Amino acid sequence: MATSKPSLLRQLGVFSATALVVSNMIGTGIFITTGYLAGDLGSASLVLWIWVVGALSALTGAFCYSELGINMPSSGGEYVYLTRAFGPTWGFMTGWVSFFAGFSAPIAAAAMAFSDYLAQFFPALHIEDSHVLFGSGDWKFTFGWAQVVACLLVLLFTTINIFGVQRVARLQNVLTAAKVLTLVSFIVLAFAIGNGDWHHFSLPAVRTSHDSIPTQFVLSLFFIYLAYSGWNAATYVAEELKQPARTLPLALTVGTILVAALYVGLNVVFIYAAPLEDLKGETAVGALAASRLFGPQVAGIFAALMALSLMSTVNAMVTIGPRVYYAMAKNRAFLASAAKVHPVWHTPVAAIVAQGVCAMLMTLTPFPQLVIYIGFTLNIFAVMSVASLMIFRRRKGWQKLRVVSFAYPLIPVVFLVVGVWMILRGLEFKPLISLAAAVTLATGALVYHFRLRPRVPAPPAVETY
Repeated sequence: MATSKPSLLRQLGVFSATALVVSNMIGTGIFITTGYLAGDLGSASLVLWIWVVGALSALTGAFCYSELGINMPSSGGEYVYLTRAFGPTWGFMTGWVSFFAGFSAPIAAAAMAFSDYLAQFFPALHIEDSHVLFGSGDWKFTFGWAQVVACLLVLLFTTINIFGVQRVARLQNVLTAAKVLTLVSFIVLAFAIGNGDWHHFSLPAVRTSHDSIPTQFVLSLFFIYLAYSGWNAATYVAEELKQPARTLPLALTVGTILVAALYVGLNVVFIYAAPLEDLKGETAVGALAASRLFGPQVAGIFAALMALSLMSTVNAMVTIGPRVYYAMAKNRAFLASAAKVHPVWHTPVAAIVAQGVCAMLMTLTPFPQLVIYIGFTLNIFAVMSVASLMIFRRRKGWQKLRVVSFAYPLIPVVFLVVGVWMILRGLEFKPLISLAAAVTLATGALVYHFRLRPRVPAPPAVETY
């Protein structure tokens, strides 16, 4: 009697899928970006508006990805969509970029931020105190206690993820609930008992950017894009969702709306706590706001709660990334071992381990100069994925979501206009970063054509539930 190979199980419900979206979105971006925006834009109203624009873009993207996901409920996200729309080369390249820029680097960055926040209590964990191994300037490689703690955090969640998705989902639900409760409490207490001033919203800051406001607004959207990235997280585990036709749209929509509300609320709190000029250039803007609102003692408590929030972010990305590599490997577009599912734990162990090792190695590298590079590169594939929806909609049997069909093609066009606008302005004003992204794509294409011989997935079958 033939036995089937172990496979992923559909065991994640709406709450767990939404928790993945929320945890994957809420990371270091919301607590560091506003300090840069203050100097770049110089206006409280512009700072708030750019977060609103980012929220609308993420929500339209979530609607489009929901329709893609219910028609192709397979793990892998953009890899699945681009392979079936534009061919296996583009599908491979999105996974190639995701392994390095989409998951491993953000996992490493969040883990390093975790160490830096703990440095409030253990000064030896400050990233600045790490020893230089080799290199100089922006490209120096360092190692110290900050990297040790970061690697231990990555190792912890990598190990937990090996032993089954249900256990991970339960842990993720707890961490996400703690993260959301922390942020909501911070917002409520800021206005209830905080020592803030609404007059701060009328005080401008001296701009540090020499670009015009429209140009800088677009360039700053790359930072916003990174802060909102993760709104598509549930599509990467679509193969493990219960009733994906119902669960996926709910998880993407509810998760994105919840995070958008928290982001805008937090930015209102930051400006309420301190004038834009004081926020300008601050990395730990949340800690500064807490100190101004409640006193310096509370800043330490906030640092501890932020460290807890970053644990949730690391766990979410450690969970989601390997599902992309798993989907690729099933079609011979990645290392074959990444497609192997453990017969007992039903997890892609090799993919999880490979990502963990890569993320730990990347804790040795500097990340600030990668912000726009990652945003630019990932934005390209998000734009292509939404564009693919307009191709798929012409096919027979395609299930159409009402929200996307409303005033069609308004929803996908809004996302595409913002995304293409960012790409064009990035090419114009950040040519070196654009070149780095092009090199990444070209390298992926060469690896695909000369090292791999994947098969193209069968045309998407319409599943009904």
